[in-house]
Amino acid sequence: MDASAIAAAVTANSQAQLQQEVSVEVLKKAIDIQAQSAMQLVQAIPRPPAAVGSTAGGLIDTWA
Repeated sequence: MDASAIAAAVTANSQAQLQQEVSVEVLKKAIDIQAQSAMQLVQAIPRPPAAVGSTAGGLIDTWA
């Protein structure tokens, strides 16, 4: 192999590695954005009103 072929191979390898690292960082950022969006959706769910003085729905019969 001559020097120019080795240099070309090294350059191609470096470019491929850089492209892979950038792709991983973009994927991490996309996952972070999705996690933030999911958390906002979960926090936006309204809580059901608490029944005052009622035990309905508060007990589970595990022996049935």
